Amino acid sequence: MKFLVYFVAASFILVGSCAQTRHSVKIENLKSGITIQDSASVVKYANTITSEELTTLVTDLASENFLGREAGELGQRLAADYLVEFYIKNEISSPLENNQYRQSIPVEFFEELILKESENVLAYIEGDEKPEEVVIISAHMDHLGVKDGQIYYGADDNASGTAALMQIAQAFKQAESQGISPKRSILFLHVTAEENGLYGSRYYIKNPVFELKNTLCDLNVDMIGRVDPLHNENKNYIYLIGSDRLSKELHYISEKVNQTYFDIDFDYRLNDENDRNRFYYRSDQYNFAKNGIPVIFYFNGTHADYHMPTDTVDKIDFELLTLRAKLIFATAWQLANQEKRITVDIQ
Repeated sequence: MKFLVYFVAASFILVGSCAQTRHSVKIENLKSGITIQDSASVVKYANTITSEELTTLVTDLASENFLGREAGELGQRLAADYLVEFYIKNEISSPLENNQYRQSIPVEFFEELILKESENVLAYIEGDEKPEEVVIISAHMDHLGVKDGQIYYGADDNASGTAALMQIAQAFKQAESQGISPKRSILFLHVTAEENGLYGSRYYIKNPVFELKNTLCDLNVDMIGRVDPLHNENKNYIYLIGSDRLSKELHYISEKVNQTYFDIDFDYRLNDENDRNRFYYRSDQYNFAKNGIPVIFYFNGTHADYHMPTDTVDKIDFELLTLRAKLIFATAWQLANQEKRITVDIQ
């Protein structure tokens, strides 16, 4: 009997060891199979993203002229106009019919949380080999508006992400204008009503311009212009949330791009499934993730000015914002240009 017990126990240890070995080999094969695409072009066009231009964009979006950009209100509609004018000026097309950049959302969709209709703003660069496949980069344009006579400027939340998305789009357009188009399409998705419950991204999911089955991933950019209290001594960081939830390949691509070009400290503590903040569920990437689309949420964490009128432009670290925007650009370039689309390997 003793021999039998030892034999069974040894068998379990052997099986467990073999399984662990197979998993380790699979991960190493996955990592070694990632080939960085077009590194010289990535560096060249990433460097067209500048702190000067980001300063101008964030300063405009977080100015009193936009009245805190509350979804459905005048300030948010003016922000949408500002985005459309930017894309027209830079000759970046819309994927919507008749080159209309606004994806209108009827008031009924907001379930009485918003009393006026609103809109997402969409622009894109068409892929030259697999145009039906798309990498989405998203950022919400809305904020909290005016309360008790005070404007909630939302410089970090989320003028920073909105401006980064605009500059990333401009960088891809410059590459295209010089004869370097991405293999896959890239959709620049500015969503509304994130602050009210992720309604803009939810509407896009229900009314996608590209089939969801052809959507490789969503890189969501929400608050990337500041430093949270945990990183006051090391601001060379960014929180990544969700990168490994649905696709280990996406996670390792993200890490390899960073190691190749930037060496930013990736902080994954907010990606912990037991994290009490539950940020994974609180920004627009979640509407993609719950539909089986791999995501990365780029985030600098909260700070004393989060959802306060004091979230103003003077507190944005524009050099840091520039570096983070370049990281997202380089990651999107890799995903759009590698030979095979990333796979969903976790159910």
